[in-house]
Amino acid sequence: MSTLFISDLHLSAERQNITDLFLNFLDQRASQADALYILGDLFEVWLGDDMIMPEYQASLSKIKQLGDKGIPVYVMYGNRDFLMTNQFETLTGASIIKDPTIIDLYGVETLLMHGDTLCTDDIDYMKFRSMVRNPEFIADFLAKSPEERLAVAAKFRQASKTEMASKTMEIMDVNQQSVEATMLKHNVKQLIHGHTHRPAIHDFSVEDKAMKRIVLGDWYESGSVLVCNETGCQLEPV
Repeated sequence: MSTLFISDLHLSAERQNITDLFLNFLDQRASQADALYILGDLFEVWLGDDMIMPEYQASLSKIKQLGDKGIPVYVMYGNRDFLMTNQFETLTGASIIKDPTIIDLYGVETLLMHGDTLCTDDIDYMKFRSMVRNPEFIADFLAKSPEERLAVAAKFRQASKTEMASKTMEIMDVNQQSVEATMLKHNVKQLIHGHTHRPAIHDFSVEDKAMKRIVLGDWYESGSVLVCNETGCQLEPV
C-alpha cells in the first residue's frame, strides 16, 4: 500500500481529457492507496460553494465514491480554489486541510504545502495573494452575481498569463532561503509541495541536517503522482 500526492490539476471544461484522466486515476490507482492528498489547484477556478461549475460534478462524485470505499482524501487550498469551504467537504466526503500541515508519512514528519507562499521572490504575486485572501475582498467577491464573479475570474486569469510571460522561471520558483526557514520553523526534514509545476526531488542540507524537498508535477499535458511508502517516495506519471 502507499500514500499518493497530486496537485495542480486545474480541472476545467476546456481540458476534458485531463478530467477523464483524473476520474480514471481515482477509479484505478487511488482506489488501491492508503490515502490521497491533493495539495492545491484541483480546479482551475472555484467561484464559491454556491456556484459550482457543472463540469466539476463528475470529479466531486468520484472523490465521494473513493471516500465511501474507506480511502481518506485530503484536499489543501491552492491559489485557484481557496474559496472551497464546508459545501465541498459535504459533497465529496473529503477533508480540507490547512496550508501548511504536518503529517507522519511512514515514520517521517513531513510538511505539506501548496507552495505559493514559498515564492517570495515573486513580489507581484505575493501582493496579489495578500489582496485576494483578505476577508473583506472575499466577502465582496462572494456577494457578486455569478456573471460578475466569472468576469472577475477571467480578468485575473488573463492578467496572470500576461505577467507570467514576462517573468523568469527563477522568479516564479520557490526561494531556497524561504524553504529552509520554513522547514526549520516546523522542525521537519521533508517537504512536499506543488504550485511551481517543476516536479523534482531536491536533497540538500541545513545546519548539518539532511533535508528533502519534493515538488509535485502539474496535470496540463499528462498526469503526475508522488507515490510514498515505507521505503520512500518517487514521482511517477499517470
